[in-house]
Amino acid sequence: MTLYCATGNPGKLREFQMSAGQADIHVEMAPGFADIPPCDETGATFEENAVLKARYYGPLAPGPLFADDSGLEVDALGGAPGVYSARFAGPHSTDQANNQLLLERMDGGLLAGIFRGVVEGEILEEARGANGFGYDPLFFYPPFGCSLGEAAAEQKLKVSHRGKALRALWQRLIK
Repeated sequence: MTLYCATGNPGKLREFQMSAGQADIHVEMAPGFADIPPCDETGATFEENAVLKARYYGPLAPGPLFADDSGLEVDALGGAPGVYSARFAGPHSTDQANNQLLLERMDGGLLAGIFRGVVEGEILEEARGANGFGYDPLFFYPPFGCSLGEAAAEQKLKVSHRGKALRALWQRLIK
């Protein structure tokens, strides 16, 4: 069986062919693919772009055709490059240019991320304790039976939102 694909990316074509060969399916680029203007990938998701490509290139194929759209989504960059993965560094960009821009945007990537911690407690009607800062004297932590303003700094750090977020950061750094 021959299956046609809507891609001009030689790396993707090799992967498609390697995978299909295991299922005794022959994959080749849709005839005339390189001779027509590229499909406008205006979808907001990979799936939408794959459908756009399948509809655009489908008439070229003398048999079944599939289309792929995929890429890299980096949480620390708000999902970028996402659907712009192939053209992240601009139209007709190279893998090298896209990789370079990704590294620049990550700024080393080591500290990229959001680290959040939560601690549950109650608000007192009056301040208790002189330790800590901010709302610590008003924040009653039931497991300790006292406000965080009354707790020792080391004790507070073990349960506080900031302590939890910092431990998550430290874990990221030592991976």
